[in-house]
Amino acid sequence: MHSPDLDKRHWAQQPERGNLLLMRITAWLSQRLGRRVTAPIVWLAVIYFYVFGRRARRSIAQYQRHLQASTPATRLFPSHAAVYRQYLAFAHALLDKLDCWQGKIDLSALDIVDSNRLHEQMGSGRGQVLVSSHLGNMEICRALARKNSRAVMNILIHDKHARHFNRLLQDAGADNVRLLQVSELDPATMLVLSERIERGEWLVIAGDRIPLHGARTTEVNFLSATAQLPQGPWLLAGLLRCPANLIFCTQHGARFQVTLERLANDITWTRTTRHSQVQLWAQAYADRLAEHCRKAPLQWFNFFPFWSPHA
Repeated sequence: MHSPDLDKRHWAQQPERGNLLLMRITAWLSQRLGRRVTAPIVWLAVIYFYVFGRRARRSIAQYQRHLQASTPATRLFPSHAAVYRQYLAFAHALLDKLDCWQGKIDLSALDIVDSNRLHEQMGSGRGQVLVSSHLGNMEICRALARKNSRAVMNILIHDKHARHFNRLLQDAGADNVRLLQVSELDPATMLVLSERIERGEWLVIAGDRIPLHGARTTEVNFLSATAQLPQGPWLLAGLLRCPANLIFCTQHGARFQVTLERLANDITWTRTTRHSQVQLWAQAYADRLAEHCRKAPLQWFNFFPFWSPHA
């Protein structure tokens, strides 16, 4: 039975048994049967999670409504079929994720858009902050690290999900990955992150999930509706005195487009200006994320309530 109280809990406190189970089943099948045989089985699994995942269905439909309202030309209507297509896109992204970690997707499948030549800066000089999102398939970007042997990336992720993800990567036969289990930016965490930046390492942090502890969010306009985004990426860039960049990876046909963008050379704030500066850069991020969502409307895999229920 569905519990209405579950909907009120923070995304990071959700059991997520369904998503993890789907990922583990897919990893096992992909390794033993291959992608061509695995894909139809994954579609059946997706139908199961589509039927019984009422909360996720509502969240996807809400996203599609806002996307349609802000960009009528997308012609993406929040119908049952459209919501299911987004589930199916997630299944395909999961198969791609596993192919990437198993070394089956390389640079030949990537189109890199990098007008600021950020990739060349990885592994040279001080590190920088790279703000990602739940749009597309960020695991594909591991190929960038392979191309630049000097690049070291630290992915900041919530501890609960990091453990789950690590288990999946081990099952898939992936090599060691630098996942930092970060729940909040306390002094001890900041010391570790500062040391890594000084060593020339880059920090990757998602900009579209609100933090687990506290109320460090800022209000932005995202797809013509009010939403809350985390302050973390912009506080982090300001505290570490390093540039803030964006990364998006979306699939277009059989190819993946990796877009690297410089958002800010320097984010500077004081106690007095912190709120306004954080809001400024969070809004700039929301605008860029919205633009990329319009280009790949079914690839924003945020299956949790993002806007208020009445938005």
